Amino acid sequence: MFFAASAVATAIDWCIVGSFVIYLLLMLGIGFVFSKKQENMGDYFLGGRRMNKWVVALSAQASDMSGWLLMGLPGAVYVGGFSEAWIGIGLGIGTYLNWKIVAHRLRRYSQACGDAITIPDFISNRFRDQSGIARIVAALIILVFFTFYTASGFVAAAKLFSSMFSMPYMTALWIGAIVVVSYTLLGGYMAVCWTDFIQGSLMFVAIVLVPAIVVCNAGGFADTVDALNQINGNLLNLFTAANTGKACGFIGLASCMAWGLGYFGMPHILVRFMSIDNPAEVKGSRRIAMTWVTISLGAAVVIGLVFHLWLKQNGITLEQVGNDPERCFMVMINGIFNSNVLARVFAGVLLSAIMAAIMSTADSQLLVSASSFTNDLYKRVKKNASNKELILVSRVAVAAVAVVAAGLAMNTESEFFKVVMKMVSFAWGGFGASFGPLILLALFWKRVNLAGAVAGMVTGSATCFVWKFVLAAKFAEAHPIFGLYELAPGFLLALVVTVVVSLCTKKPSDEIVAEFDRVTAQN
Repeated sequence: MFFAASAVATAIDWCIVGSFVIYLLLMLGIGFVFSKKQENMGDYFLGGRRMNKWVVALSAQASDMSGWLLMGLPGAVYVGGFSEAWIGIGLGIGTYLNWKIVAHRLRRYSQACGDAITIPDFISNRFRDQSGIARIVAALIILVFFTFYTASGFVAAAKLFSSMFSMPYMTALWIGAIVVVSYTLLGGYMAVCWTDFIQGSLMFVAIVLVPAIVVCNAGGFADTVDALNQINGNLLNLFTAANTGKACGFIGLASCMAWGLGYFGMPHILVRFMSIDNPAEVKGSRRIAMTWVTISLGAAVVIGLVFHLWLKQNGITLEQVGNDPERCFMVMINGIFNSNVLARVFAGVLLSAIMAAIMSTADSQLLVSASSFTNDLYKRVKKNASNKELILVSRVAVAAVAVVAAGLAMNTESEFFKVVMKMVSFAWGGFGASFGPLILLALFWKRVNLAGAVAGMVTGSATCFVWKFVLAAKFAEAHPIFGLYELAPGFLLALVVTVVVSLCTKKPSDEIVAEFDRVTAQN
């Protein structure tokens, strides 16, 4: 790890430790407070549909972005230059469309069809799934892909703690996992949303402030642009990869833009829409969310770019600061805020933003995973289980998923499991392909039916696994089409299969159609 020469920089920086401890205690305190306010499963998993527009907006986006916003994306931009910004462009478009098209209608529809509190709940109720097959398939998909997603958060936490406090990677991994699990276990959905609100605010300040300081120190925007062009003429080229000098090409651009499709199938974001107090507040939430997303994604891209400049200004190389581009944000914070004790305390606050990014997503993923297991699997087996028992089972499920995710994150020999961006990319693609087409069709096409829903979910998830680990691994070099992000073919195939199977099988019942028409009339 890198600290500039300073009397206040020690092997373990107690100012930063103190800031982290206070921050983590605050998060645990919120969890404890909300643990006293849960009366039933709806409270634990959906906050009783009582969340205001500010909390829903910042919680949705904070849980969306995760550690990859402050680590994965800046690292990718550092390596590939401005051409990696296409991921951010795709995500920005996807965020807007998700809020604009899905949010309001899902909020109304999820309540209209049996007051659904989870995505499998909504799918099952929407299609009157008496057999339980759709609920089981949806719950299993959530458990599988969220395990990968949560593992990415634990890897990010391990990198943060090991870099900041010079502790072994495995120790750092388990400390991060224990903290996230603790307050998720305590407070449930309302604790997760309120901590996400605080964490989203902290992330926003940190991600804007740090690159702004580097740009100011370089003499302003124009001087920064000139300096970056001198370092590498392709760093600011939107269509050329800085590390290879090659044009992005259609496959590369399509892969980046395809990230936007993932939003339609993200369970931890969709449940935010379901929890808002008043559907009329969706519009206000959308404006808040889009402001946060646009500025944060832009700032994350700038962080990756100006890290080149910061290294040059300080006369050091990437190898001297750990040789890991995903750590660029924390390295700059340590280098900028190191002049005195007050600066180190502030550095600790800003570094807590990275932990905030990690925790705000990992807690949501654990909670949605637990809700899927408890509400959509366990509750179907033990129908007479009390609310107290179900909440207890949910907490056990949170711990179990966390242990499995941490186990995956321990696999440091694998290139896939040690890079945050790769795990996030796969989980994002899996959810987008499995649920995205179905959610859109369920909300806007009355002819879709149960058979089509199940076939589409299975097709989307299976395509992502096969494309990622078989086709891309074996044939991408010889046939560039297999280098396409697995979300794109997965989403397209799932959409086609859902439509074709629905048209080839029995029409939905009159009851389902009537409910669809009632919800449509409300929008």
